[in-house]
Amino acid sequence: MGIKDLRADERPREKLLARGAGSLSDGELLAVLLRSGNRDSSVLDLARELLDLADGRLSALFNLSQDRMLSLSGIGPGKASSVLAAFELGRRFLQEESAVVKSPVLTARRVHDLMIPRMKGLQHEECWVLFLNDHQYLVGKLLISSGGGNSTTMDIRQIIRAALDKGASALILVHNHPSGNPTPGQADIRRTEELKKGLSAVGLTLLDHVVIADDSCYSFADDRMYRV
Repeated sequence: MGIKDLRADERPREKLLARGAGSLSDGELLAVLLRSGNRDSSVLDLARELLDLADGRLSALFNLSQDRMLSLSGIGPGKASSVLAAFELGRRFLQEESAVVKSPVLTARRVHDLMIPRMKGLQHEECWVLFLNDHQYLVGKLLISSGGGNSTTMDIRQIIRAALDKGASALILVHNHPSGNPTPGQADIRRTEELKKGLSAVGLTLLDHVVIADDSCYSFADDRMYRV
């Protein structure tokens, strides 16, 4: 069934304008981004094919490469760019919202809530530092490394310089495990000890190292795993 065969109020774009974006399914929202189908498929069919390519999961679609999208008949650079841009805007929106911290960062769960908009669904490791003032309010955060499938590197001197520039007195190290298991490995333990020692030498405190794996996290300070 083509778009023209649907009632006007059931067509994705018209439905969005009349009822709001929340009334649309994932496939219908994608159809709005794709705008049109091709000779063999309606835009709704094309949207469903794209979702199927990601096993129906938005987190997988988020990580889908442009080349994979272009492998679908009917999706060219323009359509692929629209989808990629929409996901990037969504990610930036979540980061912007989470940057407004009106309460001190005291727990691993709070760290998880701050960083999950950035780290959810990533297929590579990223390592961040959160900079806190004397009252443990967030005064800044910095991406210090972005690795391949399962590893990151860390420049302690870069972290110290950034902390001093921001007037921070304490830091929290955060990185993700794409495997879904937040349990730290030997490299994580070694990295934590090295950073703690380096910060201590200049009067800075490492409050915690939190390992995030989507709906769970591990806190070095508490030495335990949390389900979020």
